[in-house]
Amino acid sequence: MYHSISESNGNTLRVPANEFDQEMKWLKDHHYYTLSDKEAYRVLSKNEVPAKKIVWITLDDGYRDNYTNAFPALKKYHLKATINLITDQIKNGQANKLTMDQIKEMQASGLVSFGSHTVSHSDLAALSPSAQYDELKQSRTWLNKNLHQNTIYACYPAGKHNADTLAATKRAGYKLATTTIPGLANNEGGLYGLSRVRVEPNLSLSGFQSLLENN
Repeated sequence: MYHSISESNGNTLRVPANEFDQEMKWLKDHHYYTLSDKEAYRVLSKNEVPAKKIVWITLDDGYRDNYTNAFPALKKYHLKATINLITDQIKNGQANKLTMDQIKEMQASGLVSFGSHTVSHSDLAALSPSAQYDELKQSRTWLNKNLHQNTIYACYPAGKHNADTLAATKRAGYKLATTTIPGLANNEGGLYGLSRVRVEPNLSLSGFQSLLENN
């Protein structure tokens, strides 16, 4: 789990571009296969594992630096990742978020897939069941229309969710969803409450290795 790929300045949600590059190189050098969202679904639902060592790279919020700083590293090492978009921010052209041209270029590369991070990045657990459904459904509808895709993956803002969220996510047409609960993803608790491993700034490569191998 990543967010912004930029100088951290004390913000733990920002990983500097050089560190992200080194981590992607480490994955390549250690023969990790990077999954798209659809491949992650097949792994978790059907145990269709494409390689011995696999990892699913996700980036939340759709920051513009995902294009300027993360995408070059993904292209350099030919690795895949999934970016989770807050659809109203993209639609309204928020200054620090991805543009549609950038999104389409990354999508066309075959390396970057896109999931839903809801319409407005609201705390889903604080909303009524119908409002949760609207956030998830409207986001998926927008992504399907504008990216010409069948969006199967949702990421809960700040990981907040409850039982109503899981039901709304399924009803809205998603196949899987991630939280911010620490740990490696597995299907033991279903596919709508998947754990992730947070990558923070100033992490050594041995620390990065430990995140992947010791969770």
